[in-house]
Amino acid sequence: MPAILRPCIAGLALCAAAALTGCEPAGDTAWEGERPPEPAAPVVLGGVDLGQPVRALGTEPFWGVDIAEGALTLTGVDLPEQRFAAGVPELVGTTAVWRGGADDGATATLTLIATECSDGMSDRVYPLTARFETGETELAGCAEATARLMEEPGA
Repeated sequence: MPAILRPCIAGLALCAAAALTGCEPAGDTAWEGERPPEPAAPVVLGGVDLGQPVRALGTEPFWGVDIAEGALTLTGVDLPEQRFAAGVPELVGTTAVWRGGADDGATATLTLIATECSDGMSDRVYPLTARFETGETELAGCAEATARLMEEPGA
């Protein structure tokens, strides 16, 4: 190789090495601001994933509250159906609390506690105890994942 080319080749090699050392792998902290956020861990209470539809229910009077899509929907015998925007629950220890509001200004609170519960009419044991309050109405009952209620006998 001619002597005149040696400094040029050496210079090119140094430039290439410098350029490559400036690259950082995708896992380096310099890229964290551009990555999508990690998915949130599911919120589980008494073995029930609260991120999935859940149903609270009770007897005497027969009532139900469906928890899905950021809302609480109350239905029941002698109760008008009401929908309350509720968002995500507040978790404290073994208790989850949703507070919601309806378009007409009514408010509601649903509390689920990770204690086994019986509806008093069947042999079913639910993983959660429920309490629902709106206005002067206070209802006590049990709760379970909606999908699980639909797959078990006695649902």
